[in-house]
Amino acid sequence: MRSPIDDDAGLRAAYRAHGAGVYRFALRSLRDRGQAEEAVQETFLRVWQRRDRYDPLLGSQQTWIFAIARSIVLDSARARASRPQVAGELHDFHAASEDHAEGILRSFQVEDALARISHDHRVVIEQVYFEERMPGEVATELGVPDGTVRSRLYYGLRALGVALAEAGYADAR
Repeated sequence: MRSPIDDDAGLRAAYRAHGAGVYRFALRSLRDRGQAEEAVQETFLRVWQRRDRYDPLLGSQQTWIFAIARSIVLDSARARASRPQVAGELHDFHAASEDHAEGILRSFQVEDALARISHDHRVVIEQVYFEERMPGEVATELGVPDGTVRSRLYYGLRALGVALAEAGYADAR
């Protein structure tokens, strides 16, 4: 399968689509503009070098790029932590940064998996879990019985778990 980043134009398109998000992620995580810019450069260098490893069947380009960025940001934070002058302040930051990076990556993984399940299941999951609405409210809005919404929720969550597992995401089930 041909990668969408097989040439300069593909890399430029990936950078235009995801560069700003990678920068915001790196800046929030590292709290240093210079290091965030370096993280973005390193991310897209690795994207180019590893373009043959991208498999769109396993996840979106965004998920793949952010997984690379997460690794680079964590490496950068570890490198800063090894310097004596910042080791103390970075100890707590590193743990928080890793949790934040995991959260962002997991949200992209869930977003990809949601795109792989049926529309009816996806709508109910989004309404109940992301919009924090009660199944009865969702049923009224959709014009279906409450039991239908609960059934779609149950089977939708099962399908979501399968989609995550098929994509190779850890702790999917």
